[in-house]
Amino acid sequence: MMLQRPDPETLARRNRRMAFGAFGFVAFMVGVSFAAVPLYDLFCRVTGFGGTPMIGQAAPGAVGEQTITVRFNANTQPNLPWRFAPQQNAVTVRLGEEGVAFYTARNLANGPVMGVSTYNVTPEVVGRYFHKTACFCFEEQTLEPGQTVDMPLAFWVDPRIATDPATRDIRTITVSYTFFRSLNDAERAGALANAGPHVGNTRVR
Repeated sequence: MMLQRPDPETLARRNRRMAFGAFGFVAFMVGVSFAAVPLYDLFCRVTGFGGTPMIGQAAPGAVGEQTITVRFNANTQPNLPWRFAPQQNAVTVRLGEEGVAFYTARNLANGPVMGVSTYNVTPEVVGRYFHKTACFCFEEQTLEPGQTVDMPLAFWVDPRIATDPATRDIRTITVSYTFFRSLNDAERAGALANAGPHVGNTRVR
């Protein structure tokens, strides 16, 4: 028995349905990929997962005399024309005591540039015990040509770090910030293809 081929109009409708379906799937996956970054950042900052510092809790005040040294590191994505560095290499604080550190950023470009920073701490296991109370991360920062700004970080280390078998022998924590060109700025400057893997214009608090 010979199979009857669908008429051209039926074939055209079927092809249109397949095309719309494929386009919808691609659009869905793109949306998921953009949403995943801020949602993952929020999850990490609330749980301390992946060496991401905890957020939103005030320092309880120094508990005992045990101290810990916090070192500071700075990185800049190559497409961002900024000079970004910590003002101090390290500070030593008592557990539970609030510490303050500063970073400096300078725009080396001839026009305004917007950047967004991410950060984490190492060893990763201390993420749940490192709390920040003031920070310049995850929000767009705009610097005018030649402008230099000081960026403060206020933090404290939970005293429970000294009783956790996985962390009680740790005496040094390294805080690392990385600045990327923001998505808004990359689009404006025509540099989106080289803007870096963590740019975004969604603010996550």
